[in-house]
Amino acid sequence: MSEHGGMMGVVTNGVGVCLERIPGDGGGPFGRSPELLDEPLFWLGHLCSWARGEGVEEMLFGADCEAAEEFHRELSGRAEWPVFTVPVAGGCLHVVYRNVEGNVGTDYVLHHPGWDRAELLARDDGHFMGPGLSWPELTAAADNGLPGGSTLDPDSRLLLLLPACGDAAVPTEAVGRLAAALRARTAVEEPERLAAALLAGQGPGGPVSWRVVGDGTRISDGRYSFRNPANPFALSADRLVRVAAALAP
Repeated sequence: MSEHGGMMGVVTNGVGVCLERIPGDGGGPFGRSPELLDEPLFWLGHLCSWARGEGVEEMLFGADCEAAEEFHRELSGRAEWPVFTVPVAGGCLHVVYRNVEGNVGTDYVLHHPGWDRAELLARDDGHFMGPGLSWPELTAAADNGLPGGSTLDPDSRLLLLLPACGDAAVPTEAVGRLAAALRARTAVEEPERLAAALLAGQGPGGPVSWRVVGDGTRISDGRYSFRNPANPFALSADRLVRVAAALAP
């Protein structure tokens, strides 16, 4: 991993789905764990960084707080790093649970087999970096129906990628869309109310604005975003172009 968390190298899992090698602790080891997506407690911990604002954490966890904490304590202690994949038109988005003692977190990386490196779009941990996805890019990835990932379920895909998203211009139907995913994949008591609160808070990166510049590249103004060219740690111009093209709705 580079100074700013960039991914280095690439390996292949033998079925055409690329997995990034993360230097440190042997670059993983990575493990496919699609069964976790059927566990409601998994989603509570996965979304917890977005539980910002008064009462939002209570709405998310409810009576399952202790059980969710124990579940994710076990998950972060695994020898394998769970990886979930969502194919997009121009590659694969990988959600990597980085189980490094003292540096546990979740990395959201984009790769295409023809690229020389994977691109880190967001990092969800004690030093959040992102957002890496706009709302249109998030929903396009959730709904594309492309095979080869960890799940074809659009609700699971939406929730998997949500912590990497931040967008001040979410449409009015976003609350209903997120509420439907929460209702389908979790056991929260008030999915509509929780969805509205999550979208209002927009996670640790806060709401950011996105715009498309002359060459068709989508960029943000997020102060922690790799896709904000004004940041000193931003992706280079050519890498911003290929990321935007790969994620284009």
